[in-house]
Amino acid sequence: MAQIRLRKWREDDAPVVLRAFRAPDLRRQSSWPVVTPQDAVGWIASWEGAGHAFAVTLDGRVVGNVAVTRIDDHDTGWVSYWTVPEARGRGIAASATDELARWAFGERGLHRLELSHRLDNPASCRVAIKAGFLPQGVERGKLHHDGARHDIERHTRLATDPPA
Repeated sequence: MAQIRLRKWREDDAPVVLRAFRAPDLRRQSSWPVVTPQDAVGWIASWEGAGHAFAVTLDGRVVGNVAVTRIDDHDTGWVSYWTVPEARGRGIAASATDELARWAFGERGLHRLELSHRLDNPASCRVAIKAGFLPQGVERGKLHHDGARHDIERHTRLATDPPA
C-alpha cells in the first residue's frame, strides 16, 4: 500500500516544483512564473511566513503540495492543493488535503477551512468533496485569467464536521 505523507518543503525539491509548474493547468497557480530552477527555489522559500505548506510525498517521492494560508482572527484558513500530472486520479490530493485539514484543526487550532475551484475543474471539486469539504455556493466572475472571467465554487470544512 502506498504511503502518502506530508513534510516541509526543502530546497532540493526544486526540480519537482519546476516540473510541476510546466503543466499548463498549474502555470497560473503561482504568483509568478516558475520557469527556472531559481524560480522553483524561490517558490519554496516564499512559503516561509506565508502560511503552512507541505510537500506531499508518495512512498518518499514528492508528488504535490497542500497548504493553508490567509489564516485570520476567526481561526479560518484558505486551503490550496496540487499534484503533478502523473499522480492525478489516484486519490492522492484528497488524502493529502484531508491530512492537512486534520493537522490544521488539531495542531494549528483552526475552526474553519475554505477552498475554491473553477467550475470548469471538476477534478478539483472531487478532491474537495472527498477531503470532507462541503460545497457552499458559486461566486460568479470571481477570477480573471487569460482575458476571461471565471466562476468558482467555494467549499468549507469545519473542525466540528465528521471526518472525511
